[in-house]
Amino acid sequence: MENPNANRASCGMSEEVFGCVIPYIQCSRDRDAVSLVCRRWYELEALTRKHVTIAFCYTATPDRLRRRFEHLESLKLKGKPRAAMFNLIPEDWGGYVTPWVEAFSESFSCLRSLHFRRMIVKDSDLELLCRTRGRVLQALKLDKCSGFSTDGLLHVGRYCRNLKILFLEESTVDEKDGEWLHELALNNTVLETLNFYMTDLEKVKFQDIELVAKSCSSLNSVKISDCEILNLLGFFRAAYSLEEFGGGSFNDQPEKYSIVSFPPKLTSLGLTYMGKNEMPIVFSFGSNLKKLDLLYALLDMEDHCVLIQRCPNLEILETRNVIGDGGLEVLAQSCKRLRRLRIERGADENEMEDEGGIVSQRGLISLAQGCLELEYLAVYASDITNDSLEHLGTYSKNLNDFRLVLLDRQETITDLPLDHGVRALLRGCPKLRRFALYLRSGALTDVGMGYIGQYSPNVRWMLLGYVGQSDAGLLEFSKGCPSLQKLEMRGCCFSERALATAVLRLPSLRYVWVQGYRATSAMGQDLLSMARPFWNIELIPPRRLVVPDQRGEYVVVDHPPHILAYYSLAGMRTDFPNSVFPVSQPSP
Repeated sequence: MENPNANRASCGMSEEVFGCVIPYIQCSRDRDAVSLVCRRWYELEALTRKHVTIAFCYTATPDRLRRRFEHLESLKLKGKPRAAMFNLIPEDWGGYVTPWVEAFSESFSCLRSLHFRRMIVKDSDLELLCRTRGRVLQALKLDKCSGFSTDGLLHVGRYCRNLKILFLEESTVDEKDGEWLHELALNNTVLETLNFYMTDLEKVKFQDIELVAKSCSSLNSVKISDCEILNLLGFFRAAYSLEEFGGGSFNDQPEKYSIVSFPPKLTSLGLTYMGKNEMPIVFSFGSNLKKLDLLYALLDMEDHCVLIQRCPNLEILETRNVIGDGGLEVLAQSCKRLRRLRIERGADENEMEDEGGIVSQRGLISLAQGCLELEYLAVYASDITNDSLEHLGTYSKNLNDFRLVLLDRQETITDLPLDHGVRALLRGCPKLRRFALYLRSGALTDVGMGYIGQYSPNVRWMLLGYVGQSDAGLLEFSKGCPSLQKLEMRGCCFSERALATAVLRLPSLRYVWVQGYRATSAMGQDLLSMARPFWNIELIPPRRLVVPDQRGEYVVVDHPPHILAYYSLAGMRTDFPNSVFPVSQPSP
């Protein structure tokens, strides 16, 4: 018979050990595992958890969060699917912060940091949050959010006097005036990060940016919208502790920028609209730079080569594919410490993209051989070969995030299909946790789909576009990927029935989004075979939209249907717009 005293001693010893160990457990996955050991450890872990990330806002409720994590200090909450960043999701799809903010105003007394991503935030939400939590709020991130105006931001400047981080990057803000920044500058003395980069906030005054720097001695990161660099000279003098700067603009004669002097501790730089003639202002401190953002610079391939050679200690580079193979070769030779490289697509009609300004297997092979510490690689390539992917598998042993988009600007690709190259990449990079492959029809066969399933044991997030040949490829893929939690697919040939079968086979899957598939039933009824407890299925029917293209001209775009399915402890959501339909089991 079991001895109850022995059990009590065991539990007491476990709590004592746990109390010593738990402060050192920061990884959320490790904490999740700890909470499964026993009921008491579940309770202790909940009491000591300081940060929670909810990857999809409809998977839980504010009340459930409050009941489990009473002493929560930091929360990251994601709303709309990632496809919203590419205008693939209706604006009114959902992802409202209102019920969460209402809960924060009444409970969560320890909450100090909030990060909303791809969510709809109203001015009334900001007013309620700031009036009730502003005194203690230290970090507020509105990351790619929409629905609010500068009136809402005025409450942030007025009530959040202990705010250390204000982040608005890539949010859509209705700008009425620039008073919000003036209010922030007058009331805050502890700000460390100010970011309204890639927003349309143009009515802010450069004098207020300078006042923020004078008021906040700990200011170390500032990223702003368009503002003439020559008007920021006073700001650069006042922001002595600044380590990161992004934004600005160049609207005057190039020779006038020779007087620009950046703060001495600056290690991260992203100057928008910087051209060849303004580039020399970076040369004097290029060796200090660890991060360089050239996504919105006006540089060609040769300019990239010149600038990169002046920045040998770069660890992070973000640019467009105008860098070309020539730029990647210089990068591989000059920047041996490079850990993260992001190469976005440039505007095809831009004359700066000369014949050399494309990325292909040549540049990727040089990169793999020269930058052995690479951990993150996202690239839009015009051409690719199996050999280049094999080189990445051979040399990039630290790679944990790989994303490849194969552009359609060239009619023929040198070496297709890419089955063997993808296999070599996955086999050679065991640290991969995130993997995206967006190709074109015929670039990856059903055999390649099987390889992805077989050789992705640790991948948790995956995006697949225009891959496979038939349902057989998807079903073979679904035999593997034991750790896959989030799957996104576009433009594939798979049927609803195959999608449902694959979802049921993937043991760790919590979320799946598909756009463009072979519809085999009315209103997604064939998807019901994936139905199970706590599993929500939503459908967005085909749509025809009029949207601006890269030239600003309006064109008609047909959007194929979407499927979104996810685990939820909150039940079916109740805020469906007219463009979204829940797929539910018919009543018996």
